[in-house]
Amino acid sequence: MFASLSARVAAMGVVVVVALISLAGLLADASNRTDESFRRVMHSAAVIETMETALDELHAAESGQRGYILTHNLAYARSFDQRVGAASRDVARVVQLTADNPLQQTRAREIARLMAERIAVLAVPLRLGRSGRFDEATAIIASGRGLDLMEALTLRARGFLAEERVLQTTRNNAADRRLAAGKWIALIGAASVVALVIIGFWLLVRAIRRPLDLMMAAMTELGIAERRARLPAEMGSREFTRLARGYNAMVERLDDALAEQTESERRLRLANDELHGNSETLRQRGEVIELLGGMAHRMQAARTDDELASIIQVFVPRVLPALPGALYAHNNSRNMLVPIAEWGGLHIGRDGFAPDQCWALRRGRSHYVTEKHGDIVCAHADTDELYHCEPLLAGGEVIGVLYLRGRLEEESRFRLTVLVENIASALVNHRLQRSLREQTIRDPLTGLFNRRYMEEALTLEIARASRSGAPLSLVMCDVDHFKRFNDDFGHDAGDVVLKAVAAEMRGRFRDGDVICRFGGEEFTIIAPGTTAEALVNRVEMVRKAIAEQVVRHHGKTLGSTSMSFGIASWTNDMARDGSTLIQAADAALYQAKRGGRNQVLVSLAA
Repeated sequence: MFASLSARVAAMGVVVVVALISLAGLLADASNRTDESFRRVMHSAAVIETMETALDELHAAESGQRGYILTHNLAYARSFDQRVGAASRDVARVVQLTADNPLQQTRAREIARLMAERIAVLAVPLRLGRSGRFDEATAIIASGRGLDLMEALTLRARGFLAEERVLQTTRNNAADRRLAAGKWIALIGAASVVALVIIGFWLLVRAIRRPLDLMMAAMTELGIAERRARLPAEMGSREFTRLARGYNAMVERLDDALAEQTESERRLRLANDELHGNSETLRQRGEVIELLGGMAHRMQAARTDDELASIIQVFVPRVLPALPGALYAHNNSRNMLVPIAEWGGLHIGRDGFAPDQCWALRRGRSHYVTEKHGDIVCAHADTDELYHCEPLLAGGEVIGVLYLRGRLEEESRFRLTVLVENIASALVNHRLQRSLREQTIRDPLTGLFNRRYMEEALTLEIARASRSGAPLSLVMCDVDHFKRFNDDFGHDAGDVVLKAVAAEMRGRFRDGDVICRFGGEEFTIIAPGTTAEALVNRVEMVRKAIAEQVVRHHGKTLGSTSMSFGIASWTNDMARDGSTLIQAADAALYQAKRGGRNQVLVSLAA
């Protein structure tokens, strides 16, 4: 009986060992397949991250190019070279990473080609700027050259990333299926082994009741996922003892395999969660960069301070929601920070504050208070409030400060950094545009509007008067005997006389009146909403004030000055371009000259 028992047990043991080996092999194969799926998911993540990094570097290079052209700061040029190099390396790496996917690799190579062309386009203004030809470089940037190329690049990149994300999702689903298959293999294999053992030993139940009961109890516990179940080391016979040891070893291997599978599943789940988190963060940052791009384009196109303030009030709350704040910039004297815009329901005074009242400006870096009494409070902020001050820097110079009321979260610091760079660049560009416009419409000697601006303003005022029926008058005047000043004292003295006369007129006429230098010693004043008769008294006061002036140059008195004035009012039968009105006022001026100078005459056409 014992020999037969040994034979049966031996046969049964062979069957069990084979089943266990098969199960272990299946589990090992499932584990290897799971690891392979994990590597494929990570591979797709690397492709996506590298491509998005290349695009970010290209956008940063474009910002560096514009910063250099606008500010002439070589640091931006060096930043451009570094960013371009990084973008080229990243997109080349994407081409290498997609070697396992010919279709994606073809798209990656197309993106690399478009990026190289875009970089070449961006490099043209940079080379012009480095050779000192900043006007040409600025003109190229303003023309929008290469935008269609950038749009094509963005479109190709979005398609590439969308396809890679679909591939990533497919691989992730495949990994989930393999994990599920591994579980089923483990459960079915374990159940099969239990069934084989139970059937075999059922035949020997009468002779081996106690060992069989022990084995059945242990197998039952194993079948219900109780992996701690073990058989005694001594079973009363050599055969059962060996079988018990083999069983215990099998359970240990199975336990190890299941533990390894559980750990692999946990690691894959953590990696998947991390990838989803990183993907969401990158998506949000991409949206912020796109939003800031739209904001930057609008700010570059702003023509007035009000337009710039409106753009900031619309976009900043979208970039930094739930954070009310205000933007301050230096006044022309740089002795005050004056408010430009406010948002989020924040109401601030219009007086502003001195630069030394803000710790961010004094330190040249961020200054914030995230809890009461946590840091020193700026003089322009309330004592108990939580806030954040971020200085605006352009070319190493502080040009303003961004004030935010509330606590700034860590993830929002990226948004703040990009936002501040965009606003600083826009402020510098806006000031440059305003300065250039002032140069084109102002007379450099007197600071008055020039003839070109006078003609444009007169045409506009005539159109407005024609629509509304409001009166419109024009004054033509010039300095009497002006040639005497140039002949007796030199042209520098003549310039002094012109400056003195211009200053007197600027101080005497209304804010709404447009005072222009028509040419030489001749001046023009556009007076909207005023008839010639009403204007006579005001012009007479100006004439007397100028006649009473005592102009000195290099310690010498240049003698008395006087001016003659001709006034005319616009009527509907006059030319809409203002030429008839100018002729009428000029005719009145001529009559004043012939009548003895230093007087005011009204045109008979009025």
